Amino acid sequence: MNNKLDIKITMGSLLKYSLPTIISMIFMSVYMMTDGVFVARLINTTALSAVNIVMPLIMVSVALGTMLATGGSAIVAKKMGEGKEVEARQNFSLITVFAVICGTLLSMLGLLLINPIIRFLGANDAIYQYCYDYAYMSLILFPFGMFAMLFQVFFITAGKAALGMVINIIGGIVTIALDYICIAVLNMGITGAAVSTGVGYAVPGFIGLFYFMLNRKGSLYLVRPKRDIPVLLKSCTNGSSEMVTNLSQSVITILFNNILMRLAGESGVASITIILYAQGLLNSAFMGYSTGIAPVISYNYGKQDHDRLKATYRISKRVIGISSVAAFAVALLFASPHVSVFSPVGTPVYTMAVRGFRIFSFCFLFMGFSIFGSSMFTALSNGRVSAIISFMRSLVFVVISVLLLPMIFQVNGVWLSIPVAEVLGLLVTLYYLKKLKGTYQYA
Repeated sequence: MNNKLDIKITMGSLLKYSLPTIISMIFMSVYMMTDGVFVARLINTTALSAVNIVMPLIMVSVALGTMLATGGSAIVAKKMGEGKEVEARQNFSLITVFAVICGTLLSMLGLLLINPIIRFLGANDAIYQYCYDYAYMSLILFPFGMFAMLFQVFFITAGKAALGMVINIIGGIVTIALDYICIAVLNMGITGAAVSTGVGYAVPGFIGLFYFMLNRKGSLYLVRPKRDIPVLLKSCTNGSSEMVTNLSQSVITILFNNILMRLAGESGVASITIILYAQGLLNSAFMGYSTGIAPVISYNYGKQDHDRLKATYRISKRVIGISSVAAFAVALLFASPHVSVFSPVGTPVYTMAVRGFRIFSFCFLFMGFSIFGSSMFTALSNGRVSAIISFMRSLVFVVISVLLLPMIFQVNGVWLSIPVAEVLGLLVTLYYLKKLKGTYQYA
């Protein structure tokens, strides 16, 4: 059987292979942003602040799904490259069952502890009810965030990235339609926003599940899983960098919310929410490319085809470099139009968010290289180095920056913290790329 990961490595082929994943991730960011627009415009910016306070719960779901997906995909794709097709299917099936169990248990635990969780996330009395309503429904639908991320990545591994893209777009359209129906028509308020987001994850999750259960013609589908604890542990450790990145975003969001609530009140929290939507949109292009080509890297690593690894690495540096400059330019040019979608021109939230976004936008010059470096080491089954890069750039350096810089620059220090952290993260990435190029022979 001709494996769809066995492609000739050119810039065109890599872009073509990763394009469905890029579009999928951009579209996911767009419909999450649309959710925020409906909340801000049809309810109020206080409700938007509540969405951002509860967002770490959704990020945990996505983080766990991404961990199992990227870590497991590296194992499965490598075994496919080694010709171990049956074992690859058994590993994929085991990972899927494990995701179902984990998602269900964590949903139940979250509902049991919902009140202390909301307080820990930073909710004050003024927005507590908004936070509770959004969190309650989000926790019920918690497992679907895991399923959506899991199957999105494994569609790529199965050589069906375009199908994964179409399914994610369907999920996004459902989310946007339900946002309008639940908030504008049924007047469900912030609960309606949570329902639409959860169902938007559920649609691609269920379609992916049925596809891999029923389709037996491809190289990857669900079979009776074989118990293999080392594979689950390897999936978790190997995908830990991607989990760290998403969980770090949760920690940083909580930190941002608490600091900005103290420095600028609810307007500050609404402003960082708007900025983070833009970051998610532009960041998704880097994530889409890196995730999209990761199975190709794993496959060729399994085949020990060092020429293709070198070509992939060389081309990817150019792609990331061009994309970084483009993302920075877009962020500067469209700061005002982006913010005005959420908050009318002239409001305190608008003024603060535009100023903050223009400072924040410098991070786009640096983050793409670190995202690609971390993803590449995951694909090479070096979860330790991948996790170090992610942990340093997305948590350690950000925490240090956001705790220190506001002492000097007040609110502007919050906006500046991410660009500073990304510069430091880039230095760590470059160190490991140089150190390990002889080990994996990608350069």
